[in-house]
Amino acid sequence: MNALRHTISLVSLGTFQMVRRTRGRYWGGFLLGTGLGLASCFSSVTYAHAAAEEGNTKVKREQLDISRFMAEPITDSKVLLEDKQNMRHRMELMIMEIQAEFCRALEAEENCGQKFKVDRWQREEGGGGITCVLQDGDVFEKAGVNISVVTGSLPPAAVQQMRARGKNLTEGAKLPFFASGVSAVIHPRNPHVPTIHFNYRYFEVELANGEKQWWFGGGTDLTPYYLNEKDASHFHQTLKSACDEHDATYYPRFKKWCDDYFRIKHRNESRGIGGIFFDDIDTPNQEAAFNFVTGCAKAVIPSYVPLVRKHKNREYGTNERQWQLLRRGRYVEFNLIYDRGTKFGLYTPGARYESILMSLPLHARWEYMHEPKAKSEEGKLMKVLKNPKEWV
Repeated sequence: MNALRHTISLVSLGTFQMVRRTRGRYWGGFLLGTGLGLASCFSSVTYAHAAAEEGNTKVKREQLDISRFMAEPITDSKVLLEDKQNMRHRMELMIMEIQAEFCRALEAEENCGQKFKVDRWQREEGGGGITCVLQDGDVFEKAGVNISVVTGSLPPAAVQQMRARGKNLTEGAKLPFFASGVSAVIHPRNPHVPTIHFNYRYFEVELANGEKQWWFGGGTDLTPYYLNEKDASHFHQTLKSACDEHDATYYPRFKKWCDDYFRIKHRNESRGIGGIFFDDIDTPNQEAAFNFVTGCAKAVIPSYVPLVRKHKNREYGTNERQWQLLRRGRYVEFNLIYDRGTKFGLYTPGARYESILMSLPLHARWEYMHEPKAKSEEGKLMKVLKNPKEWV
């Protein structure tokens, strides 16, 4: 019976995609209507307790409930539980839960039941990661959600990059580091659904004198292909609310930082309509910084999934698709030329290029000297990309 259901699902999906690609107009979600929606909210990492009988005494063993995650943690579960106050361990558990919750929320929006492929990998130099990719879905053409937990020695190019940001690091010295983070880039099929990117990370560097420097970084930003001002306001308001819970100055500071960072300088335009972006956060203290980053990561689903649900079944045609591919070309330009995270990954020994380049779309397009008409819907978007605006 399960085999029959699987066959019917595959035939239905193939028929749907054939109809989509051979007609002049497209209808997203043709077969099954809207997705299932988000069944649960974020919650703290939970632990299962197992009772073991040793003689006449019952001993409780604490075990990590890995069913909440997409795969087993990179760090051994026993190690994670032995020192739960260690920020390295807390960050690993947090990013794994964020990854799982976001993947399952996206899977719930797929009309034909596509799931993420899960690839857990190890790195010879230390650590590893979990790469989750959903490709050729009905709603998401390519969706990637990564976590990585890695250790090693900073390569010279990374040291130079950090020194340029004001980090007090000695060039030429061996600098052991620890880095963990979650990152995602979602490229939808329907041009009316925006692309989202987010990344939240924690970094430690051990100096020659044994002192440790630590900091957090991250952000969430939106790249629409067609501008919907209500969507933009909803997205920014959700991020602002997350920031305001910790510091009322965060949103305006990090919104400006995001507008500046995601600028395609050689085009004199932004990649999208921004969001928040920050780096080198080490105040007021480690606990407060961790709570802030966690709050921002938890705001991703309510900021984005309602936009997916709202637009994923909208009708679109060839012109909209071609414009979407052109804008994806701009996305590629930014990621390969300017993105600091991509550069750090490529510079790092033992880099896993498949995971680093996960952010690139399946399809993109470049046209010579393409310029949309000023009064068109495409021109409306370009006006905002040339001149970022306030949304809340």
